[in-house]
Amino acid sequence: MSDEKAESQVKRYYRKRIGLFQLLEKIKLWPSRQGILHGIKTIEKFGDQVRITTHCNESFMANNSRTSRAARALRNKWFAKACPVCVVPEWKLKKYSTTRFSRHYGSTLSNENSILNVAAK
Repeated sequence: MSDEKAESQVKRYYRKRIGLFQLLEKIKLWPSRQGILHGIKTIEKFGDQVRITTHCNESFMANNSRTSRAARALRNKWFAKACPVCVVPEWKLKKYSTTRFSRHYGSTLSNENSILNVAAK
C-alpha cells in the first residue's frame, strides 16, 4: 500500500523551454485542437518537421517550435479528454498529470541515442 502511494506521488520535472520534438518523443501524447489527447504511434523526422501518426491512424506534419499551440498545450496540460479510439491507458494519464515543467530545473531531454537524433544523421 505504501509503495503504491509513493509511486503515485512521484513528480517528474522537465525543462519548460525544450523543443516540441523532444517533448513528443518522451511523452508520446498529442493534444488536438478540440482538446482531445491522442496517443502517438510513430514519429518520423523530415528536416525541421515531423510526421506524427496517432493510434487512431491520423497522420499529420508538425514543426519544431517551443511556442507552438501543441507545445503550450502539453506543458500546461490543456485537454478535455483522452481519445476513445487511441485508448490512452490510465497509468499514462496519471504519469502525465504528475509531470511538472520548470524553467530552471529538470531534465533537458537531450539523449544522444534519441530516435530523432539518429534519424537526423
